Order: sequence, then C-alpha cells, then structure tokens
Amino acid sequence: MPENSRFTLDNGLRVVLAPDPTAPVVGVSVHYDVGFRSEPEGRTGFAHLFEHLMFQGSESLEKLAHFKIVQSSGGTFNGSTHPDYTDYYEVLPSAALERALFLEADRMRAPKLTPENLANQIDVVKEEIRLNVLNRPYGGFPWILLPPVLYRTFPNAHNGYGDFTDLEQASLDDCAAFFDTYYSPANAVLTVAGDFEPDRARELIEKHFGDVPYRPAPPKRSFAEPPPAGEVRDSHTDPHAPLPALAIGYRMPDPINELDGYLANLVLAGVLTDGDGSRLQQRLVHREPLVTDIGAGAGLFGPFEARDPDTFSITAIHAPDVSPDRVLSAVDEELEKLAANPPEAQELQKVTARWAASLHSEHDRLVSRTLGLGSFELLYGDPSLMYRLADRMAAVTAADVAAAAKALRPDSRAVLVVEPENGESK
Repeated sequence: MPENSRFTLDNGLRVVLAPDPTAPVVGVSVHYDVGFRSEPEGRTGFAHLFEHLMFQGSESLEKLAHFKIVQSSGGTFNGSTHPDYTDYYEVLPSAALERALFLEADRMRAPKLTPENLANQIDVVKEEIRLNVLNRPYGGFPWILLPPVLYRTFPNAHNGYGDFTDLEQASLDDCAAFFDTYYSPANAVLTVAGDFEPDRARELIEKHFGDVPYRPAPPKRSFAEPPPAGEVRDSHTDPHAPLPALAIGYRMPDPINELDGYLANLVLAGVLTDGDGSRLQQRLVHREPLVTDIGAGAGLFGPFEARDPDTFSITAIHAPDVSPDRVLSAVDEELEKLAANPPEAQELQKVTARWAASLHSEHDRLVSRTLGLGSFELLYGDPSLMYRLADRMAAVTAADVAAAAKALRPDSRAVLVVEPENGESK
C-alpha cells in the first residue's frame, strides 16, 4: 500500500485508506484494540455487552438514529467482538461516505450510556446466549468449551460471549470506565475502502474525527502462558446434542512474531481435513469409519483473529459406540505419519491453491476487505500484509507442514469430550 494511504491524527487515531473505484460503494470500519481477553475478572462478556451499547445512541443522536441513517442511505452495518479487538462497520453508496464517518466519530466521542440502555442490552445479550449457546446442539463447541481446558489464566480461559451472573452485575460506572480506558482514538484504527477520492476522504476524516479528545491508549497486555505440561481432559454434558463429540486443542506459534510457523499450521489444517481427499476425512470418515464429521482449524474464531496465544483445534462428532480414545489414536497416527513423511507437492499445492482462492474471493467483498485491512493494521501494524498472505501461504514447504504436525504432541494438549445428556456415549 502507498505510504500516504496510512496516517495518524493528532489524537492518535490510525487511518488506513484503500481506494477502489470499480463499484460506487464505500466501506468504513473502526477497530478498537479491546476484545474479550481484555475483560476484567468478574466481568465475563463485558466487551460483547459494550459492543451492543455502542449502537444505542450518542450524546447527539437518539437511539436507533444510527440504524435509520445507514439504512435510509442504502447501506448496511454491524459490529462484532473478537478475542483481541472489537470492530464496527458500514457499507454504503459512495455518496454517503461523510454520513458513515460522522456516525463513527459521533459514537467514538460519546455513546449514550443510560440505565435503560444497559438493562435492555443485558437482556438482549442474554437472549443471544440462549439462542446461540444454551438452546442449541453443540452450542459453544469448541470456542467456549475448549479454552478452559487448554488454558489456565482468566483472559484465555473464560467465556467471552457472556455469563448471566456477571452480565447482570454490570453497572454504568463499569461502562464509563471501559469506554474511557479502551475506546479512545489512540486505541483505534479507522479504515475507508472503496470508491472515494483520498484527499477528500482525508479532509472529511480530519473534520469529523480530528476533534475527538485524545486519551492515551492503555498499555498492551501480554496474555502469554505456558502450554500444558501433559494431556489435560474434561467433559461437558450437552442436553441437545444427538451424538457425542470431541475437541482436541493445541497451542500454535505466535501469530504475530512467528507468522510463517502460524501459516504452516493453516496449511496443516487443510491437509488434515479440507475436502474428501484430506488425511483425516479419508481415514476417519471413509475408510474405518469412526466419525460422522471432522474438522481442523487455526484459531477458534478463524485465523488472524488474535495475538498470542492462539489455538489449533481438531473437532469430531462420532457414534455412541466409538470411544474418544479410538478417535484420538487415529488422529495421533495420522499426525505421526505426516511428521515422518511430509506431504507430496501435489497434495500441498492443492491446499495452498484452495487457500489462495478463498482469500481472493473473501477480499473481493468490500466489507471483508475493509475489515481485513483494519484488523491487520491493528494486530500486525501492516494492512498490506492481507494482500500478501496468498503468496506467503504458497511459500509454505512440505517440511514446514511436517514440523507443524510434529509439534501437535499428545503430551501437551487439551481434550474435551461432549456427552449427550441421554448418556449414550462411552
């Protein structure tokens, strides 16, 4: 990216501009450097709750005004909470760029925090938890249930989606302190992508964000903790699950400082479970068969979503008469084979080509491109890395994949067993 496409305002707000005149639409996103791993102990789910509160009006706009302005302009909007950041975005016709910038600057300056809004959004988040976790088969599997088995510290192990008891204890003072600490312009990245003139966009950004008061960004925290010293296991009873399930969690290389090792884990996940010809699909679904579904992935929310530590997981759903240890043994055997005999060039190229096509397809969507540029600036300090990922993935060698497989050791992993409430699993 050209150097003039990135700049910083006097109040510390980092800005990324990515013009693209191919369609008359524009994307605007703001990433704040706070996710659920930054939540204080005893405030489980608070980052998620605060994301909801940021849509409830501001000191200058009434509740629902943000929604009406974006939608009446022909646009869409949303926000989401991740392990290490929270993002907000709009995609609108390019003529509505200034409206989007005004809206994001307005709530960055002062959201409306009232007892009514807080009580309402606590109820909304609780209902979301009921819908997506408590009343759904395999709800929270594995992203909520696996971390407390693999990790020991509160930031890494707790349920960032939300806990009813902690949510109900949230106060307006908590909200104000959270906003003052984490929602300063110096702790945020603004991204504008799509059809716009860079000089005009810069003028509008200065106009709307330039007078947002400066507050220092909080010190960057390290969430590092040692990997498990041996295999650790736990179980969870799911009242809605029709079949038992298994999740295996491993620690991965640092996503930021060991990117090539991290990318090798992404390729390894594809070699193991991407498509019917993959190693674990062939072994566990088609040949034996031991499972009805199996998958592997880097990052419990997907790749490039978090700083260190991040998680490599393998998940499987299996029949009640298949024991978890049978599945584990088969997985271990396939990892040992990969570690001893690296994949052939054709197998590797199939995975990396599929990854490259997926990346290009994803970033062709303006909303994905806007959010990707913002998150890579926030986490890596380099938004252009997003464009180079396909080439970096293609450079992963068979030896890199073999080394990644060798690092997934049985004596340093977490195993979570999900048992149906009817007790049919062994």
